[in-house]
Amino acid sequence: MATAAHRPAPHREEIWVPGMPEPISHFVHVVRAGRLVFVSGCVASDDQGRTVGGSDIVAQTRQAHENIKRCLAAAGATFADVCKVTVFLKNVGHREAVNTVRKEYFGASRPASTLIEISQFVRPELLIEIEAVAVLPEKKTGAPRRKARASAPARKGRRRR
Repeated sequence: MATAAHRPAPHREEIWVPGMPEPISHFVHVVRAGRLVFVSGCVASDDQGRTVGGSDIVAQTRQAHENIKRCLAAAGATFADVCKVTVFLKNVGHREAVNTVRKEYFGASRPASTLIEISQFVRPELLIEIEAVAVLPEKKTGAPRRKARASAPARKGRRRR
């Protein structure tokens, strides 16, 4: 019998993203809770889990952003919906190179951001990891509008003969 800790919660959806490597731990690529979208940390991996870009921070940053893009799309979001990113860098000196790539993906949108330098990643060849939180736009609801009929005050000037 499933316990409360093992039943999926109805208010959240776990999303496995095609083209993303299998998680190496107990997590999922994306969790959607209502209009909130939480993207797990993305690194420079291809769909087989191999590191892309070697020791090139720009190439690794592009691949990490491509993986974020896939995750956002799977949840119905884009970079324009991202409100917060956290960037983990092995070398904070790469900040400017990372920002150049980031501008390519975010365009005019500017998320809140935190940058943290860390000593190592799970795989030693990785240079960057990025996580993101997005908010989906509100869905427009309501019945379709009917053509408005002229109300009594609008007809006031007309007289019947």
